[in-house]
Amino acid sequence: MKYLLGVDTGGTYTDAAIMDEAATQVVGKAKSLTTRADLSLGIGRAVDAALAAAQVAPADVAMVSLSTTLATNALVEGQGGRVALVFIGFDAADLERGGLTEALGGDPVIRLAGGHEHSGAESAPLDLATLEAEAARLAPDVMGFAVAARFATRNPAHEVAARAAIRAATGRPVTCSHELSAGLNGPKRALTAVLNARLIGMIDRLVAACERHLAAVGIDAPLMVVRGDGALISAAMVRERPIETILSGPAASIVGARWLTGEPDALVSDIGGTTTDVALLKDGLPEIDPEGARVGGFRTMVEAVAMRTTGLGGDSEVHLLQAGLEGGLRLGPRRLVPVSLLAVDHAEMVHAALDRALSAEVSGDFDGRFVIPMQGQTGGLTAREAALLARIDAPMPMARPITSRLEVAAMDRLVARGLVMISGVTPSDASHVLGGLADWDALASEKALRLLGRRRTGRGERFATDPAVLARMIVDQLTAQTVDCLLEAAFAEDPAFAGEAPEVLARHLLTRQGLARHRGVVDIGLRLAVPVIGLGASAPFYYGAVGDRLGSRMILPEHAGVANAIGAVVGQVSQRATGLVTSPGEGRFIAHLPAGNVLFSSADSALAALETALADEARSRAARAGAEEVHIATHRDIREAEVEGNRMFLEATLSVIASGRPRVAHD
Repeated sequence: MKYLLGVDTGGTYTDAAIMDEAATQVVGKAKSLTTRADLSLGIGRAVDAALAAAQVAPADVAMVSLSTTLATNALVEGQGGRVALVFIGFDAADLERGGLTEALGGDPVIRLAGGHEHSGAESAPLDLATLEAEAARLAPDVMGFAVAARFATRNPAHEVAARAAIRAATGRPVTCSHELSAGLNGPKRALTAVLNARLIGMIDRLVAACERHLAAVGIDAPLMVVRGDGALISAAMVRERPIETILSGPAASIVGARWLTGEPDALVSDIGGTTTDVALLKDGLPEIDPEGARVGGFRTMVEAVAMRTTGLGGDSEVHLLQAGLEGGLRLGPRRLVPVSLLAVDHAEMVHAALDRALSAEVSGDFDGRFVIPMQGQTGGLTAREAALLARIDAPMPMARPITSRLEVAAMDRLVARGLVMISGVTPSDASHVLGGLADWDALASEKALRLLGRRRTGRGERFATDPAVLARMIVDQLTAQTVDCLLEAAFAEDPAFAGEAPEVLARHLLTRQGLARHRGVVDIGLRLAVPVIGLGASAPFYYGAVGDRLGSRMILPEHAGVANAIGAVVGQVSQRATGLVTSPGEGRFIAHLPAGNVLFSSADSALAALETALADEARSRAARAGAEEVHIATHRDIREAEVEGNRMFLEATLSVIASGRPRVAHD
């Protein structure tokens, strides 16, 4: 008998699930800590344990499918490798649109003349000589290049030429914006290309780590990866387009939630170490976000499940709010390594630092915080940042490498580049203090919370004299912020509130009083009308209170902790090819084909040629993505205007979708 293996690599845990070939039952599952320094170790431990639990031989695995939240987490936390943007035919003001400057975060930009008109005609020649010189100059300090040209979706010639020139001059990976989206919004396409280029190294390491372990244990099966819309693509394709894996893990969790519960209508809330991802199941299916996936404040042009992703998880950073007399708490969006987890491998160092801080009369700014060096590309660091990084040669108390206040900003930059991680108090530590979790070092958690509780409110009083009191405050804050996440998603999906800001509605006084079942002169009540499916390893500990607060039925399925891994193996391969037919004048129709623009004398002939070309393109992509028995579906959106009683063709968009089940054996 053959089996399917699903693997999900998250910020904290890597999960594995073994299912029968028909994907009707889970026969084995396992979890292991994600090992950032060498992802293959965490993947290997989870896979080996799942195979042992299922009593399945590696040779009997017919397909492996991988989902991940690493790309999502990187964007939420503002991390990723340094890249250069080649911006062709745009002006300086275009950099300020669509969040592009924020996404670049100081990374270099090469602005060049060139690009095309709306019709696909060349606006200006492309200056390849300048491009080659600038690319060669920047290559040592960047991990890749993103190329975006004006109206490249109408004519990609300049992006294609730029890619060839950069590859020849540098050998670095190059992302072209027209290959990621057929949309016309140039700055938004550029943003998507930048994020894609930034993720290439991370996703390549993940896929390579998975492939290494599969080969080592004797699993000779196709490796698929879950895309952000829940469909599957081959590992080879995802290496070129890693941006498509943003929301991969959450999309897999939606598929897994439907499989696990059979619920047709529900809000699915998946809490991980870094994020909480919420989506609506309607008639058994999630919606696709028509505006493109939004993650970490960035609106991309990637097709993905309509989902609200918030930087809130079990490993979220705990902020003490010291403004005002009472003070308060806020969690996230940055993920920290829980102190209790760091103490598992570095107990002597962690406990010595915590004990030393507890014995001091005055609290230090960095008490209870540690820094951990990570691997990554170090090009583009300032002298101060490089010197600070050189001093962080092992996990250590955060105060040790910082020699001045000026280096605090340098530390933040190293964290943003993914070269350093910070360890500190998180909800996971609070859960260890309260007894909800017992996986790591609970004593280290208790000491770290005791230190944090010694900080003063605006009244000059300590936040908490008892670690258990502070732990309860942290878990209650996680409940409150989770409720906000779910309410935002509910208001966003309810047509009655269209046009209103869901984040404002979720925090409105009437909403708060409705949840509290206010009974006064005004009688107010509010609850969710659909159940909530809680997913994630920590969901059973946190989500009972969330359901009570929302007055909603909370469903915690048996395999909720590995829902992503289950969802990874029950999806289909799907590839979309999109193209345009435009009309620059009467009797002239341009089909914007993948191979270039072709002029026709009738709309029907242009549409027919484009449909044939797109079907071939989609079918080829689906085959490369690992599908068999491919089915083709075509959608035409023809825009016309009525002029003096006659219909006039303006423009048409054609979309061809090729889909099929993934192959369960190599060709």
